[in-house]
Amino acid sequence: MTLAIKELHTRNEIIEAYPVMKQLRAHLDESSYLELVIEAQEKEGYKMLALLDDDEIVAVVGFQPMITLYYGRFVWVCDLITDANKRSKGYGEKLLTYVHEWAKENNYESVALSSGLQRVDAHRFYEDKMNYEKVSYVFKTSLE
Repeated sequence: MTLAIKELHTRNEIIEAYPVMKQLRAHLDESSYLELVIEAQEKEGYKMLALLDDDEIVAVVGFQPMITLYYGRFVWVCDLITDANKRSKGYGEKLLTYVHEWAKENNYESVALSSGLQRVDAHRFYEDKMNYEKVSYVFKTSLE
């Protein structure tokens, strides 16, 4: 078992992560996914990283550095998913810990994320394993 974390830059690298990311973002087809990742990288400083186990992508994280009056300088985890067939092996913890270390090295004060209400197992992971606390609700409206 050889684990490696790799930042995804090229179109091919980003597409290679799609089968895992689709498990979290099922509403996106491959071309919409690719277009959004590239635009977020160019305009929002979005970073996408894959955790590889023996050269196979087993988990993916997407995050971006942000500044708001509420959180100050922080990193927002936009996407975090471990392949459904590879869960409970510490992959999510390894990727999220990498994000924490990246944030510290780049002088960010905290890491935040939102998680769907139905994702009870994910909430247990964030609270019990990763020491996150619930601090707010996220509200959304469609403008269509």
